[in-house]
Amino acid sequence: MASTFLRLFDLSLRAKGFDINKAKHHLSEIQNKNEASFEIYTQQQKRNILEYHLEHNSYYKSKLKNVNHSNWNNIPIMTKKDLQQPLINILSKGFNKNNIYVDKTSGASGNPFYFAKDKFAHALTWAQIIDRFSWYDIDFNSTKQARFYGIPLDKKSYYKQRLKDFVANRYRFSVFDLSDDAFEKVLNKFKKTQFNYINGYTSPIVQFAKFLSQREIVLKDYCPTLNVCIVTSEMLFYDDRKLLEEQFGIPVVNEYGASELDLIAFENPEGQWQVNSETLFVEILDENNNPIENAKEGRIVITSLYNKASPFIRYDIGDVGILSEKSTLKKPILEKLVGRSNDIAFLPSGKKAAGLTFYYITKSIIEDGGNVKEFIIEQLKLDHFKVSYVSNLEFTSAQKETIRLAMLKYLEAGITITFDNCKMLKRTRSGKLKQFTTYVSKS
Repeated sequence: MASTFLRLFDLSLRAKGFDINKAKHHLSEIQNKNEASFEIYTQQQKRNILEYHLEHNSYYKSKLKNVNHSNWNNIPIMTKKDLQQPLINILSKGFNKNNIYVDKTSGASGNPFYFAKDKFAHALTWAQIIDRFSWYDIDFNSTKQARFYGIPLDKKSYYKQRLKDFVANRYRFSVFDLSDDAFEKVLNKFKKTQFNYINGYTSPIVQFAKFLSQREIVLKDYCPTLNVCIVTSEMLFYDDRKLLEEQFGIPVVNEYGASELDLIAFENPEGQWQVNSETLFVEILDENNNPIENAKEGRIVITSLYNKASPFIRYDIGDVGILSEKSTLKKPILEKLVGRSNDIAFLPSGKKAAGLTFYYITKSIIEDGGNVKEFIIEQLKLDHFKVSYVSNLEFTSAQKETIRLAMLKYLEAGITITFDNCKMLKRTRSGKLKQFTTYVSKS
């Protein structure tokens, strides 16, 4: 069976033009460099990607007029707003829909947009993920994953996602319903399936652990093949981590990534949040865009060292963090991350839904044209949600109805949705937008 999945998984990547073998070999060459040669590699790769976009990307070149390119600290900081426009405007010369990977950000920070990677850059993303997961003896070709992610509800997209999951040897649990009845079905699936690891959004996995705690159940007792739980996309707090370890009976690993970039940091077996220095260059900057020494808090700014299709150079991801004093250029350690926490929506029927459910709902307002610049959703009452957005154009009645129907579909009937087109949206203390906030008591 393992060889079957190996063939299917590799073929699925190759069929899409992602040369995973070449990417794995290249990643291995980078990792085998000593500290001195790694520093030379990093500086050269920064220069290579900068010069590439200055030569081949007219949009990026226009951003760097009258800038001294010889000093890296003079290179302007890019933000999500810089990339919120039709994709064709920011593609490098020679790239089109046939030779790029295209996706859209989840909008978890309130700033959705489409992005592109050249196919080798995306193959390197896969190579990086495969490498990090292998630290915990996970092989996507043979180990079975219990996946807590969203899933499209329209029939065509739903079955397409299920096929992808089959090829990747995983079973997906929807995060749209976190009720006890739903978790009973999840538990029964664990009893019948030899899952090797759990992977998914932090908040629904924590909710499942709370369900198990109420029933005094340790998941590994019901699924002895389970070895590790990897959480992503949202903050993992100490108490939640402790709960997961107790109720699952397995170690918990913390992942930090961004779809438009790569896997950013991954907890290694020594318990350190190891930053991806092979395909990314991560900086911590102050409010004046000056580098901050290790052990001090600042904005996380990232350069994608290989993406030639779009310029992610000194890109402010919208998070705040601290690099450990133990960090080296080759092995940076992320000591602390501020942000990335989503609330749970509590609904009139008693049903609960993960805050990241709203990624799927807000697909209907994420447009390639970039009219919607920012948005947040607030739950003001059990049955009242407010969508606040920044856009050059007011939503039409038809657009509002599309969003309303999406919320009813993913949540439940009897919900009221109001809309507010704002000039500016309120931000958290760290300067981020929180996509979803509930003001409803969780008691």
